[in-house]
Amino acid sequence: MTINATVKEAGFLPASRIASIGVSEILKIGARANAMKREGKPVIILGAGEPDFDTPDHVKQAAWDAIQRGETKYTALDGTPELKKAIREKFQRENGLAYETDEITVATGAKQILFNAMMASINPGDEVIIPTPYWTSYSDIVQICEGNPVLIACDASSGFRLTADKLEAAITPKTRWVLLNSPSNPSGAAYSAADYRPLLEVLLRHPHVWLLVDDMYEHIAYDGFRFVTPAQLEPRLKDRTLTVNGVSKAYAMTGWRIGYAGGPRELIKAMAVVQSQATSCPSSVSQAASVAALNGPQDFLKERTASFQRRRDLVVSGLNAIEGLDCRVPDGAFYTFSGCAGMLGKVTPSGKTIETDTDFCSYLLDDAHVAVVPGSAFGLSPFFRISYATSEAELKEALTRIAAACARLS
Repeated sequence: MTINATVKEAGFLPASRIASIGVSEILKIGARANAMKREGKPVIILGAGEPDFDTPDHVKQAAWDAIQRGETKYTALDGTPELKKAIREKFQRENGLAYETDEITVATGAKQILFNAMMASINPGDEVIIPTPYWTSYSDIVQICEGNPVLIACDASSGFRLTADKLEAAITPKTRWVLLNSPSNPSGAAYSAADYRPLLEVLLRHPHVWLLVDDMYEHIAYDGFRFVTPAQLEPRLKDRTLTVNGVSKAYAMTGWRIGYAGGPRELIKAMAVVQSQATSCPSSVSQAASVAALNGPQDFLKERTASFQRRRDLVVSGLNAIEGLDCRVPDGAFYTFSGCAGMLGKVTPSGKTIETDTDFCSYLLDDAHVAVVPGSAFGLSPFFRISYATSEAELKEALTRIAAACARLS
């Protein structure tokens, strides 16, 4: 038997590092919902974490100008000097953080920043503490890098925030990172300075543990919430903190794929090694656009946040008016994370018992034609996430459908 024949009989063998990892539940739900729309069904999709605003005109113009200047070649590996300068100034201006150019990295989205950091620092068996609910990619990235995600449940009673006692109990000699996200996807919970302080005191007692903070939703916070990032609050942790951000959410630039971070230069250097063998530099045109985003006018951010807050209030009040649902008011981002324990055990008109939040979300898609994401995808059940980054008209219609579908349960 030839080698080729043996391979053909064996079939494709996936690497063990991805054996327990699948395509994002959010993407699968979106694909199913879009397929239903193509069949002519009036599906409202509230699953995507993407602003419905357009990229600002001055940012688009900067991209066009860069193209006209011929800036369409490879750039420096982890960011152009112009973009790194803009990021340095942003960190100083908005966060009181001083980074040198070699302490800043730019990649093809914040997801690649996270991947680079984990790949550059995790050895097999290293542990990464991740509070749940969490963005679905966090634990998968850790697993791909052969680390062990340590998931710490943080329910509504703690505002979906990690507490100092839970953090202390989770740290072991194998702990390499703690990963925090504020404001949070999916819960919308945010950490104030008072919320962060006890956690940072724990980390000060464990010098082998590093901190990765995902500040992607920094500019989308409500009710006068004052954003703060840990390295700003506790300078003694700056030399083992990676502060991650990007232009995707605040500037409605999801498709431009630019994420960035500031951190210790040896970590940044190691991350560059990973990036050099993966994507190399980010898009030159996207980097030029990001310079304009960070350096340009910022007044529109308040207007867009005010629009998101109106939608938040609409969705929270609508969900809490439905018996069996319980929705906490988010501090930021553009998601609600509503409890649906009151729906478990009920029976659909077709006779199926709703046993999990996944069953509930499937019922809403099939019966109400509203696509939402189950809490199980984010590591905490029974909840479901709604992205309210869509029009108020669609949100009102979706809430009407959800209420009617819940009323049909027995």
